Amino acid sequence: MDAFELQRLYAGLTTAHVADALVRLGLPPRAAPAALRPLWSGARIAGRALPARHYGSVDVFLEALTRAEPGDVLVVDNGGREDEACVGDLVVLEARQAGIAGMAVWGLHRDSADLREIGLPLFSTGATPLGPVRLDAQEPEALVSARFGRHEVTGEDFVLGDDDGVLFAPLAHAAEIAGAAAAIRDTERRQAARMRLGTSLRDQVRFGEYLEAREREGTTFRQHLRAVGGAIEE
Repeated sequence: MDAFELQRLYAGLTTAHVADALVRLGLPPRAAPAALRPLWSGARIAGRALPARHYGSVDVFLEALTRAEPGDVLVVDNGGREDEACVGDLVVLEARQAGIAGMAVWGLHRDSADLREIGLPLFSTGATPLGPVRLDAQEPEALVSARFGRHEVTGEDFVLGDDDGVLFAPLAHAAEIAGAAAAIRDTERRQAARMRLGTSLRDQVRFGEYLEAREREGTTFRQHLRAVGGAIEE
């Protein structure tokens, strides 16, 4: 799936829709640590993951960009460190010129004002003026995978980010996930529209029937929702 098709599929979907879709499809939901936030509200990223691990020098990012395809998202693993920024204005500007669609950084950035002017969507755990002073040995997997909290991200994944955070999912299932997420989104929109017209959510999901089924058969709310075609949680 090329970058254009991926962005088209996910243009109207939120990370919340996609997270629920992953659960519905039995795929493990992988979210970046909750501290990861967009540099500005309303920023969105969607694209194939381009992983890079940081060791104190920007050369690993420049090398990763030689392998980039337009629409990729640079996924930077700096181990969530809080003592240094691993990306700044020059790296982000270079990434934009290489056709990168955005960046997800498990670590800090700097040059915030310049980054806003550059306009490339960037998600990180925060900012600091301090740059790296270390130079560690580069691992063989430096451009193969990135660690994000307890998750590992590779080029077989795609990245989706918005104001709620960042998700990673298998690229091979991108179309299936988008279809399930769109169905959940549409159901929730119909429910919200009916609520605004006066029909409560409890009435829509036949909550009384659920309480009876729970008492009688031990039915869970999620089982009941799927049976009646509702969507609140997965």
